Amino acid sequence: MTTAVVTTEAPSEQAVVPTTQGRRGRRPSRSNRPVGGAGAGMLLWGYAALALVPLLLMVSNSFRTNADLITDPLGLPTPPTVDSYVEAWTTGNFATYFGNSLAVTVGAVAISTAVATMAAYALARGRSRIFRWLESLFLSGLMLPIHLAILPIFYLFDGLGLIDSRLGLMLMYAASGIPFSIFVLTTFFRQLPEELEEAAALDGASSWQTFWRIMVPLVRPALATVAVFRFVPIWNDFLFPLVLLRREEKYTLPVGLTNFFGENATNYSAVFAGLVITTIPLILLFLVATKQIVAGLTAGMAK
Repeated sequence: MTTAVVTTEAPSEQAVVPTTQGRRGRRPSRSNRPVGGAGAGMLLWGYAALALVPLLLMVSNSFRTNADLITDPLGLPTPPTVDSYVEAWTTGNFATYFGNSLAVTVGAVAISTAVATMAAYALARGRSRIFRWLESLFLSGLMLPIHLAILPIFYLFDGLGLIDSRLGLMLMYAASGIPFSIFVLTTFFRQLPEELEEAAALDGASSWQTFWRIMVPLVRPALATVAVFRFVPIWNDFLFPLVLLRREEKYTLPVGLTNFFGENATNYSAVFAGLVITTIPLILLFLVATKQIVAGLTAGMAK
């Protein structure tokens, strides 16, 4: 009798164990999840909707006539018209302003990112104490806002003959962005294992080939993050182009938009069109580089 009891209870115990283990491996259902996640999501979506309202109004009003804007400021463009864009692009010289902003911003971001990438790689792999001092020297540039140095920069550019020069403005922006770029890229290079460089050296790769073909592609999310975070403030900057540029044909979009608004204070439709032209590159940049930006900001957070 005792043996029979043991043999009948054993299978039941074995049958219970897998079910308990299977329950432990399952994820909690959505009904058991905390309510805070749904509440936070609703708040974020609400904030996004509120933030998009001014942008949608700006785009909508840019396709309306000035007479319609005066009579019905919140109406819809029925029918839409592009006359305000033609006026802003041709009469308002936005084609020239757009080209100047694009050349200065892209050139400054490219120079700053290239120099900072090489410097960050050297600082991340340097063993000597002098590399730590150099890194501290670069990072000290983050403590001083560049706009506080506008007077020394003006006198420096005046002595170098770079006043009213788009090249001088580009070099100034590139130099001001190097500390931030080095701060971000150095952290990423230090996370890469040194075994990659050792394996490349065994395969006969030079230091430059190792840097350009192996290390730089691995920090591509950081490069995208640095480029975007430098592109936006340079594109929107108003003070330095106003102080360092003299002729209107060299103005960037923020300064040109201010002049256009002063000349067309009552032509609201054309002003909205100028604002849309100024904003479009930033929107396209974030739409294209969102994935890289998120990957660059969240790298290293998860083990």
